[in-house]
Amino acid sequence: MWIKQIILAVLGLSAGIAAAGGLFSFIVGLGVVSEFADRTHTGDRVLLYEESIALGGIVGNLFYLFPVTIPYGQILVPIFGVFGGIFVGCWAMALAEILNIFPIFIRRVKLLRAIPYIIAGMAFGKGIGALIYFWKGWG
Repeated sequence: MWIKQIILAVLGLSAGIAAAGGLFSFIVGLGVVSEFADRTHTGDRVLLYEESIALGGIVGNLFYLFPVTIPYGQILVPIFGVFGGIFVGCWAMALAEILNIFPIFIRRVKLLRAIPYIIAGMAFGKGIGALIYFWKGWG
């Protein structure tokens, strides 16, 4: 019985490490970290940014696996949501930029004047959707 549990634990840990390594290399490969460092003129801190991403993934997994309660944690939830949204948005935009989705789409549909309204509409819809999601208690 113990041998089966140990084998399952090793397999699960190995698969998790492989998936996390693939995700972090995908993030770094997209150029999100180097793009932020370039725009903020902090190229000397790229290793710190990459280590912070890895540490965030590790700590997030530990919080997911073990029931850790933080006193007054409800105050921190909106802050976490904002930073999580910024991260996911930057990741999506970096992927779209790498694939040159927007320039091709804009030229084909001829949407040059409507771009600010489209982006604002997407942000507004995402915000309203999140508010309804949490207000109704679906989360």
